[in-house]
Amino acid sequence: MPQPRTLWLQQLSVLEAAGASSDHSDALISTSGSLLALGAQAAAQARAQGLRPINASGMVLAPTLVDPHSVLEQPLLGRAETLSSLAAAAAGGGYGHVALLPWGDPPRDQPERLQLHWPEPQQLLLWASLSQQQGGQALSPHSELLAAGAIGLAAGADLPPLQLLQRSLQLGELGCAAMLLAPRSRELSGGGLVRERVQALRAGWPVDPDSSETLPLAALLNLQQAHPERRLVAMNVSTAAATVALATAPVPLQATVHWWHLLHDSGSLAPTALGWRIEPPLGGPADRQALIEGLESGLIAAVAVHHQPLDSEEQLLPIDQRKPGLAGHGPVLPLLWQALVGGRRWRPERLWQALCWGPAGLLGLEPPSLTPGCWRWLLFDPDASWCWHGAGSGSVAANQPLRDGAPLRGRIVASGLLPADRWTHSELAAAIKGVQAPEGPAENL
Repeated sequence: MPQPRTLWLQQLSVLEAAGASSDHSDALISTSGSLLALGAQAAAQARAQGLRPINASGMVLAPTLVDPHSVLEQPLLGRAETLSSLAAAAAGGGYGHVALLPWGDPPRDQPERLQLHWPEPQQLLLWASLSQQQGGQALSPHSELLAAGAIGLAAGADLPPLQLLQRSLQLGELGCAAMLLAPRSRELSGGGLVRERVQALRAGWPVDPDSSETLPLAALLNLQQAHPERRLVAMNVSTAAATVALATAPVPLQATVHWWHLLHDSGSLAPTALGWRIEPPLGGPADRQALIEGLESGLIAAVAVHHQPLDSEEQLLPIDQRKPGLAGHGPVLPLLWQALVGGRRWRPERLWQALCWGPAGLLGLEPPSLTPGCWRWLLFDPDASWCWHGAGSGSVAANQPLRDGAPLRGRIVASGLLPADRWTHSELAAAIKGVQAPEGPAENL
């Protein structure tokens, strides 16, 4: 085994923690994957060791990302995705924490079913089922599930019966943990695939009215008002009407948004694109604008990947017959960086609030930060150009939203989640091999 090497990076933008950032900073990282030092301390140690500096100008060093909810129904023997392939996909996308919904066969409604783990430095978090067998009839043993390590309680893709929710909140076993609920009624959706907007009507899509989201959301807001001591979270809000309801609520309700809703709508997505079949369905341009503004203002707490893998047979079914959902963590950061930092002039800190610190707070975690000895860090190059290939992402799901060969701008070039032989920045790669890197600006292999 080769001995780990110490690499000295200069001219970085460093997002050290929530509210703490610096430009033109230094960092020492080990090829074993650990972050050794930052700032002046890193520079002093590097000079004392006689290290050659590596120009990382324009790159961002930051904590790894947090996915507040995704789906893995068959973690061990799944054809669409397994626990190990999901770990590889999440690591490639820069996600150090992923929280899985309790959906599956069997559902995670008993303490002994909360035994899934990832090796460090990644952390797998588990939501427990609100009800037994995901049936929405009888409550699961909440206190036992939380004592066994559940991050909180969650229901299915629809809002469960209000009587069940009321009973759970009155029992008070939830404590300070969150209850994650989808403000959605499949009965009111009418089988629609796209929100009822002029763009969808022109294209001839079966439409889903706003009421399938706004009426369940109104019920959630009423429950939150009646139980202000509890922490309810609306999962994947998707309409402008929902953001208005959240903004005018007498008692704040936390909410998440699906990352794809921030990038596309029924007026911008090509008819042949892969990302039409998601739940909740895509809205129009005004919906996407309202969701971005809600995230920017803090009205929406977190962006979720909401990874829902399908196998190749399921993906071949007609769009109205297959399960909804998109898979993949890999393109999330590059695409959202280009859309929000590049397109809307967000500060990188604002994007990390949406993808890292906000989701961590929602899950009740300590805000991720960069500290000496930590492994949950990533180095992102916003200017790196590359082409997407699903087979190289780690995920084996067939419903990843990008076609092979799709061009991308922005890439994670190194991370403590990845072995050093997968770091793609040329100067880092050359230093790892002990080869003198060529003079001039860094390139990506």
